[in-house]
Amino acid sequence: MSRKYEGLIVLNVKGADTGVEELISAVTKELEEEGAKVGEVKQLGRRKFAYPVRNTKSGNLESGHYVNYSFQADPSAVAKITARLKLNASVHLQHYQAA
Repeated sequence: MSRKYEGLIVLNVKGADTGVEELISAVTKELEEEGAKVGEVKQLGRRKFAYPVRNTKSGNLESGHYVNYSFQADPSAVAKITARLKLNASVHLQHYQAA
């Protein structure tokens, strides 16, 4: 049974060799590989964090590029997506909720 979800993903673009568009399309591809049907992708832009995040591989992280994904997937696929994107160094933060 497929449900509609919205996901907010914060990308770490500090020290990235590729551009923001390439990172967004790579994350979209990972969502689709886990069975999600991606609908609308909204770029919310770069935003500064309230405080710097420490202990990242690229040093202190002071901002991130926010992207909102709307997609349809099975509830079990969301757990797989979360686990997969935790391994992606470009994804700093992710949050999903049923729409």
